[in-house]
Amino acid sequence: MNPSGHVALVTGGGSGLGEATARALAARGAKVALADIQVERATQVAEEIGGIAVKCDVTSEEDGQAAILAAAEKLGAPRILVNCAGIAVAVKTVGKDGPHSLDLYRKVIEINLLGTFNMIRLFAAAAQDLDPLEGGERGVIVNTASVAAFDGQVGQVAYSASKGGVVGMTLPIARDLSRSGIRVCTIAPGIFKTPMMAGLPEDAQASLGQQVPFPPRLGEPSEYAQLACHIVENQMLNGETIRLDGAIRMAPR
Repeated sequence: MNPSGHVALVTGGGSGLGEATARALAARGAKVALADIQVERATQVAEEIGGIAVKCDVTSEEDGQAAILAAAEKLGAPRILVNCAGIAVAVKTVGKDGPHSLDLYRKVIEINLLGTFNMIRLFAAAAQDLDPLEGGERGVIVNTASVAAFDGQVGQVAYSASKGGVVGMTLPIARDLSRSGIRVCTIAPGIFKTPMMAGLPEDAQASLGQQVPFPPRLGEPSEYAQLACHIVENQMLNGETIRLDGAIRMAPR
């Protein structure tokens, strides 16, 4: 699908991978709606790219529906969904303070996994009724997992489980939605320059980057965005999880 002239909804669009993707899609002519719980930053980005911002908790059915309706009313019916909203925590299964908080584990699963599925199902329900484009395509969904889905490190049990769930549901959702002409792919990034990484000292960032075989550096959000746009544009990409990691395989620590 050529994104030019079509509407894209990007969750977590106010920063990091989501912001970079929103900017990249807008540069390709898409009309972009940024759904983010931090709506102030999303509004700033939306103003810069000529899009709109909607406050959205991806775990909420009401917020998800409202984001899709707002995009449809102000820009047109969305045909592209990019799920970048998510959180990361570092807690061991059992640590010095006792067992992993069940509430914290549940929160990570709810945002990263249930939130992703919530937006997929609501988007797909609306997109399936759109007129088909060339090749019968009606929509494209790009999800965000992580290499932690495969190489979970110490303290990443909740995060790895949530991202593993995103990987695991990619193919069955693609099969479910094939009759509607809606494609689904997932990107599993390695170590990227996200806001979380930006808070680390420069020497720590450089050390992490050196763990990547090649190129030996942190990934740029624009490189994630480039792949997300290619998935949108390449109709043969469907049901697949793509590692974007410079060949890194995470060590236990």
